[in-house]
Amino acid sequence: MRLLLAFVTVLCAGIVSAQTADSFEKKTYNFAEGKALPYRILYPENYDRTKKYPLVLFLHGAGERGSDNEMQLMHGSKLFLDAANRKKFPAIVIFPQCPANSFWASIKVDTTVQPRAFSFDYTGEANWPLTAANELVQKIASEEAVDTRRIYIAGLSMGGMGTFESVYRYPKLYAAALPICGGADLNSYSKWTGKTPFWIFHGDADAVVNVKLSREATEKLKSIKAKVTYTEYPGVNHNSWDNAFAEADFLKWMFGQKRKK
Repeated sequence: MRLLLAFVTVLCAGIVSAQTADSFEKKTYNFAEGKALPYRILYPENYDRTKKYPLVLFLHGAGERGSDNEMQLMHGSKLFLDAANRKKFPAIVIFPQCPANSFWASIKVDTTVQPRAFSFDYTGEANWPLTAANELVQKIASEEAVDTRRIYIAGLSMGGMGTFESVYRYPKLYAAALPICGGADLNSYSKWTGKTPFWIFHGDADAVVNVKLSREATEKLKSIKAKVTYTEYPGVNHNSWDNAFAEADFLKWMFGQKRKK
């Protein structure tokens, strides 16, 4: 009987997992010059176009480039797909797929050192996947039932870097930003950057992206009077998103922010 019960439990878990993956709709955004950005989009349960919903852009890390978003389903999407969260925080969530050999952020990477060295420069033209992702947000916001004062961005690692840069390049778009184990250009900030609330996360044992990048970004944001919260996890390596997503107030804080008119 116990073996049968265990089998049924595993089977049911598999069914729930399949339903979870199927909750995403696969689509493609056709960007300039014939470039295409595949993405997954999650609509609220019982989506009602007469209402207005928050919109979230989620940028994954470098290890998930060109992987058809499958790895993303193991990370941030779980947070948004949780049944209780979907009921309490109904929202439209976008998971774009960064192409292989490309980046969400305008960074140069030195992989000869550990932790890797990153240099940022927002003064030039942005990498096209980042531009496409932000254009996609604006397109969906204009076509779907979106509360344009409650558009948010979150990202992991390379996606965390893209989160910082997106706020810089689109200063009036996002109501809040939640970068995890990322980094930013400390020289490219404006008064508009300081009007976006940030909650930044990092592990102090990160061997991929040095924790000092988040510490420096936090201090820079504070210097321009931004509303910024920084949470650092002692002894935690690069997968600090596990800790961030376990924060009881992660979604509550995000959806509690609202951009002023």
